[in-house]
Amino acid sequence: MTLAQPLPTRRDEAWRYADLKAVESIWQAVEAHEPIIVAAGDKAEQTVILEAGDAQMRRLHIILEEGARMDLACLASAPVYGRIDIDVDVASGAHFELGGAIVGSADQTLEIVTYLNHHAPDATSNQTVRSVLSGKATGSFLGKIKIARDAQRIDAEQSVKSMLLNRGATANAKPELEIFADDVKCAHGATVGELDKQALFYMASRGLDPIAAKRLMLHAFVADAFVDLGGETSAVEEQALAALEALL
Repeated sequence: MTLAQPLPTRRDEAWRYADLKAVESIWQAVEAHEPIIVAAGDKAEQTVILEAGDAQMRRLHIILEEGARMDLACLASAPVYGRIDIDVDVASGAHFELGGAIVGSADQTLEIVTYLNHHAPDATSNQTVRSVLSGKATGSFLGKIKIARDAQRIDAEQSVKSMLLNRGATANAKPELEIFADDVKCAHGATVGELDKQALFYMASRGLDPIAAKRLMLHAFVADAFVDLGGETSAVEEQALAALEALL
């Protein structure tokens, strides 16, 4: 089923950093949220990779029933404009794990947008996103966690870090918590920076070639997004590292 609602505008916070001209070019062809249901007590792994093209968008609606677990690995690197849009409903005792990477160059605009709804108690979630951007690329992560009034004893975390390889690139990070329960453990953090020059100097002083040192640091930075995911999602990490190689 394709999207029937009106085109988004910048008045909608979730679309503030999007390339709306590119969105308009694909809006009528984009499928509505793809439903993924993980039954009670089951475990599932899913990968989302945006292939090469002018503009692409994937939209998922993930429903985790009681005690279920979902490991989701995402990569946005290939399109001129790419967006991964994820809605998650987490039941009691369930766990959602997201590992995402954005690797952009030239004039690309790449986004990962999540809305995580904890509507039942005793559930957990973790979202880890790493971005590496060069040229005039724009990479954005917008992630909202909502915890309902009766969803006590929730443990939810977001970690968003971006690395800019030059001053022309732009990173946007907007982690957001909306908490109505009073017995929860939530944390979120966002950083934007450049490669640590002192670390590069240290590695060079130990005889490591500067290009090799830069490669090692960036590989470790991106791979950190996928540490807590299941084995079947490793292909996304491999493709993320391959995309990173193209920037070096």
